[in-house]
Amino acid sequence: MFIDSHAHYNASAFDTDREAVLLSLPENGIDAVINIGDNLAASRECLRMAEAFPFVYAAIGVHPESAGEVTSEALRHLEELAAHEKAVAIGEIGLDYYYDDVPRDVQRTAFRQQLILAKRLDMPVVVHDRDAHGDCLQILKEEGITNGVMHCFSGSVEFMREVVRLGLHIALGGVVTYKNARHIIDVAREVPLDRLLLETDCPYLSPVPNRGKRNSSLNLPYTAEKIAEIRGIDIGTLAVLTTENTRRLFNL
Repeated sequence: MFIDSHAHYNASAFDTDREAVLLSLPENGIDAVINIGDNLAASRECLRMAEAFPFVYAAIGVHPESAGEVTSEALRHLEELAAHEKAVAIGEIGLDYYYDDVPRDVQRTAFRQQLILAKRLDMPVVVHDRDAHGDCLQILKEEGITNGVMHCFSGSVEFMREVVRLGLHIALGGVVTYKNARHIIDVAREVPLDRLLLETDCPYLSPVPNRGKRNSSLNLPYTAEKIAEIRGIDIGTLAVLTTENTRRLFNL
């Protein structure tokens, strides 16, 4: 049994068969799913899905692409949503410097504000970091964050070690199966097994052999198989370890 630590089942890609896909997961070895909010509306929808499916949990947060909506009122709403019994984390939050749509200072402020909220509520954080490793690490250190996960990790082995040293976990997804993902393969080989989580980031980033198609938690075993091969361990052992890590982090 696996846990998908990062999914977006509120995405429009699932509009035609969302319920059918979710209902198929337990019988296909998916024990639980953390459905991730990326703005206020999506966070509310994630909670509605968590209420409807006992194996689905929700993370509540505002993605850096929507950082402009993080006002004092929005933070109050996030805190209200985070009080729900199926809310298990603040996320996904962080920095994304790949595009210039949202000013970086706005992103950094929104990131800090949500980190402060998570720390006050004693909840783990789900961190989005794209082309912003230095600033992301600095802010995590300055805010004293020791509980959370760097989702869809894209940094080097050295950066992974810095993140782990803070106390955070590393989540790896379908990218580890891509031929050109050498540095992620290196991370998969070196990350401490007690800090490793599995994710899909579905509907995005399907692993080989389904690369280019819509992703879902049903593809998680392909990622697990590749990581188990890299580590030289049995896939069943990896499933047990990553499931324990995810349950411990999100208090499932």
